Amino acid sequence: MITRLGVDDAGELLTVQRAAYVGESMVYDQFLPPLTETLDEVRAVLARDDAVVLGLREHGRLLGAVRVMPSGEVARLCVAPDRQGDGVGTALLRAAIAAGGTWLFTGDRSLGNLRLYEKHGFTEQRREPFGDHNLVFLSR
Repeated sequence: MITRLGVDDAGELLTVQRAAYVGESMVYDQFLPPLTETLDEVRAVLARDDAVVLGLREHGRLLGAVRVMPSGEVARLCVAPDRQGDGVGTALLRAAIAAGGTWLFTGDRSLGNLRLYEKHGFTEQRREPFGDHNLVFLSR
């Protein structure tokens, strides 16, 4: 079931987020923002009235989450590593779109992410250099 997460979910959310982004850090950089974000920073986002943070739970366990920011940005889509490829990311992305998500970005080496986003109607708008790779900005 997908529900809105609250401040009390911060620790579990941060744990899933860090686990989910380890693979990305091996492709890019160990200092990716989803890995360096603190518990207090996660709590602050969860406390915002203008940000929507959605989580998918199964039998009480948080399997993944996504943020929809006031600008329409879909951010920090993350899925527990043992559940990647099971449709959790797809369900969360659809929920983010329904909650007003209209754009996002990812790295150009994240081919699976790019396929997922394009499958759900996001199209590339531009690329921006970032370190030794490019950020790909997509919108619907």
